[in-house]
Amino acid sequence: SPPQDSSDDIEDVSLFDADDDVSRRSKKSKIRHPIASFFHLFFRVSAIVVYLLCELLTNSFIACMVTIILLLSCDFWAVKNVTGRLMVGLRWWNQVDDDGRSHWVFEARKVSAQGGKTSSEAESRIFWLGLITCPMIWVIFAFSALFSFKVKWLAVVVMGVVLQGANLYGYIRCKVGSRKSLTSMATNYLGKQFLRQVSAQGLGCLG
Repeated sequence: SPPQDSSDDIEDVSLFDADDDVSRRSKKSKIRHPIASFFHLFFRVSAIVVYLLCELLTNSFIACMVTIILLLSCDFWAVKNVTGRLMVGLRWWNQVDDDGRSHWVFEARKVSAQGGKTSSEAESRIFWLGLITCPMIWVIFAFSALFSFKVKWLAVVVMGVVLQGANLYGYIRCKVGSRKSLTSMATNYLGKQFLRQVSAQGLGCLG
């Protein structure tokens, strides 16, 4: 039978709700995979830095474009195959069955009943911060290149949006399980924040 999205085995990885139990956060503050954490940010940040400074470093557009695309490709591979699995226990991939049909598989590591190792809170924050922030920067670059008529850079920034956006989408699907779950999760988060604010204001009035 064709593989299904494994939306039932979702580990509690911090995406929106970063205000979890303080005691649990203190136990998870250590970075367990420093090399993976470094390379999770290194390639994507380097691609952005090269894009911003390439005109100061060299007059060769081809050299800049090739360097940026290589960095983006290395980042895509590293985040998809290594850092997501090590830092937050998530992975996604595409699989072709015997009938030639393509299936997207989204998985999350189960939390063992014996209290096995879970993701470090520090690593989780690094992972999601880099995963969400960098694609947004490339979207800004895309609009900037479009409105400033830098047509030659459009292919580069679109590549950045596509590669990093694909990883962002894949890992959000791993985290929330389905598109409906994504909407539900955002709604629940906003609801929690609203109730927190109302409770704080009510306590302030009573005081």
